[in-house]
Amino acid sequence: MLERIHLEILTAIKEHGTLTKAADSLHLSQSALSHSIKKLEGQVGTPIWQKEGRNLRLTSAGERIQTLASRVLPQFAHTELLLNQIAKGEMGSLRIGMECHPCYQWLLRVIAPYLEQWRDVDIDVKQEFQFGALGALLSYEIDVLITPDPLFKPKIDYIPVFNYEHRLVVASTHPLANQAFVLPEQLSNDVLFSYPVEPMRLDIFSQFLNPAKCSVKQHKIIETTEIMLQMVAAGRGVCALPGWLVDEYAKTMPVKSLAFGEQGINKQIFIGIRRGEQQIDYLNDFIEQAKKTK
Repeated sequence: MLERIHLEILTAIKEHGTLTKAADSLHLSQSALSHSIKKLEGQVGTPIWQKEGRNLRLTSAGERIQTLASRVLPQFAHTELLLNQIAKGEMGSLRIGMECHPCYQWLLRVIAPYLEQWRDVDIDVKQEFQFGALGALLSYEIDVLITPDPLFKPKIDYIPVFNYEHRLVVASTHPLANQAFVLPEQLSNDVLFSYPVEPMRLDIFSQFLNPAKCSVKQHKIIETTEIMLQMVAAGRGVCALPGWLVDEYAKTMPVKSLAFGEQGINKQIFIGIRRGEQQIDYLNDFIEQAKKTK
């Protein structure tokens, strides 16, 4: 009953709003679109869209189909791309989703030798997902997901690639700079800088401050690691970053890091893939290269 063209038509209507624009985007005539949907309406026994002046609005049934389309069409496109690459003798492309803001420099060290080994594989890195990347992986918009906070799902496998310690970063002149570790109550007068991530998913809150019923003086958002560390070095506040990353910047910037409590916060970076795809050679080799790169 449902065909791919129906999914494409409703997606175009959802995006463009009018039959004319939808037809143009699909390179079809308006009558062809109307005929296709009328035939489907006859089969399902309910309207798919309704006219509102020059615009079209999807009905409840139409919205259900369009929701399906948003999941299925990217899988069509991904499979067609792979088939086309196979036909041309190409290996494919590796689309990487990033949920780890500070991991970009580590990823560059993974990519360099990987590209040298896999000369027929192109790489694209997508960071705009933030914490929505799991949906992108399930819908075939990306091929691997790099995250320190895996959300386990039946169709996803997570492979740990390296361990690290999450640490507090302060200026070299900060009163805490010479301590081995910090206690939650010691941050009550500090400004905390963080990436644009909801506080409940920040380890400094979920694993350190909140359990102790403590907080910071103010929480401010900064999108880039370099600017965040410049602010910390200038004594404007503190931040929390992976220890390996802080060590790199501490070579050229007046910053120091210390553990969160006596036990510290120990983390892992995971690579998430769709279940059953680890046997794909160029995916598996990317994972192996990631395990070797610190």
